[in-house]
Amino acid sequence: MTAKDAVPIVFVHGTRFSAGQWSAQLAALRGEFPVAAVDLPGHGTRSDQPWSLSSATEVIASAIDSLDGGPALVVGHSLGGYAALEFARCRPELLRGLVLAGASAPTRGPWTAPYRWVTRLVPRIPEDRLTRWNDRLLRRLYPPEVVAETIRSGYAFHTLPVAWAEVLGRFDADAMRHVKAPVLILNGEKDPLFRAGEADFARAHPQARVELIPRARHLANFDDPDAFTGAVRRFARELTVGG
Repeated sequence: MTAKDAVPIVFVHGTRFSAGQWSAQLAALRGEFPVAAVDLPGHGTRSDQPWSLSSATEVIASAIDSLDGGPALVVGHSLGGYAALEFARCRPELLRGLVLAGASAPTRGPWTAPYRWVTRLVPRIPEDRLTRWNDRLLRRLYPPEVVAETIRSGYAFHTLPVAWAEVLGRFDADAMRHVKAPVLILNGEKDPLFRAGEADFARAHPQARVELIPRARHLANFDDPDAFTGAVRRFARELTVGG
């Protein structure tokens, strides 16, 4: 199988990050699959663009078009996973498969209270201080080759409140009924919050399965890049053969 024959893969980053989050996955997969990673509105190279879920779906569609039009496998982490769910609802004809990574918790109900608190707190802290904290945390937890591109690309703290204000209260397992393609729910074993609804999300879709990255946390693609990439690769190969 060559990249020309394989399913295209589009990666969608999580909260405050950018396409740089996926540098390890892009490097590992581009020899076999057409791959791209997007900057969502308000993030990375689109830092000056206003956030909305509808504009996020347009960015994902544009990335698929850049890979000869798809349909594609969309891999979304956290905020990017919820954006991918919205994309699945709005543009089902462009979706060959969906990976929800750290995005199988309902964004409704009392558990969201801490996140509403964070969205109010972040604008009160100077961005340079938040940047230093994030840089220090990533460098302490992960190898340079895994996080260097994320650090270089910077963070979208200014977009966090508006992005999560739109996501909170919007998604639960019922969103899976809009997904007309196979789904891999890919979570870190030690991410109890964002995998809280994984069983409900999986039951809500006839072609969904759950896979856990052992010992990984919310940033599973940083905690174990090889395991995360391997799971995406296997799923993409299944879609290529079955498609």
